[in-house]
Amino acid sequence: MSYLLEVRNLKKSFVRGGGLFSEEGKGQSFVAVDNVSFGVAPGETFAIVGESGCGKTTLARMILRLIEPDHGAILFEERDLLPLKGDALRAQRRQMQMIFQDPFASLNPRMRVGEIVAEPLAIHEPQMPREKRLAQAGEILRRVGLDESALQRYPHEFSGGQRQRIGIARALILQPKLIVADEPVSALDVSVGAQVLRLLQELQREFQLTYLFISHSLPVVAQLASRIAVMRAGQFVEHGPASLILYEPTQEYTRELLAAVPEIPRPGQV
Repeated sequence: MSYLLEVRNLKKSFVRGGGLFSEEGKGQSFVAVDNVSFGVAPGETFAIVGESGCGKTTLARMILRLIEPDHGAILFEERDLLPLKGDALRAQRRQMQMIFQDPFASLNPRMRVGEIVAEPLAIHEPQMPREKRLAQAGEILRRVGLDESALQRYPHEFSGGQRQRIGIARALILQPKLIVADEPVSALDVSVGAQVLRLLQELQREFQLTYLFISHSLPVVAQLASRIAVMRAGQFVEHGPASLILYEPTQEYTRELLAAVPEIPRPGQV
């Protein structure tokens, strides 16, 4: 199979409790991501699900080079991202954008929405006139369900669901191939979250997007994922097609997660 994104033996450790007053100035080392490998095919939604602290967000941030791994390889279109620096890394990053968990904290409260959404263009295409950047921001805002009047307003003037739509617009404006969605509906109520999930499905079809979807909720990933990986203590417990993970799991931990939720919707059912 040809992968858009391939992760090989990725590992990351942190020191917990280190500092000036810890014993011998050292804390306890723990492994957040432990030799994780997987591939994501073009156009699919690969979901990583697990409880808080299992390492899934650390893994997502390593893939985007927001955190540097201890070792391993991250290949995007068969090109290893880890040796890249400067302009080469910046050029690759425009193909990989992130939707953040918290729509309240991820938007700069001092910037107007038009500038927030257009900011990736200002970074990656600084020669583009400001008027053209804002025009493109207006177009993508309309596509995510907000009208052009949003351009001149500030984030605090919008609801949580609307702010998440602004974050989605910002992620899409560079026309990336891969979207990393880190718990994109966990801060929203159920009905608003369902609307955002439907929007993500529509955008995936329209823009031929590939999703790496991070969540603690099996019912949420069941609605979007083509394949699912269950993560625990930095490792994948099992992974495979969504139908098998959700309805025929092989691992006791996965069965425990499934037993903790009242009902799992069939994939594609939002």
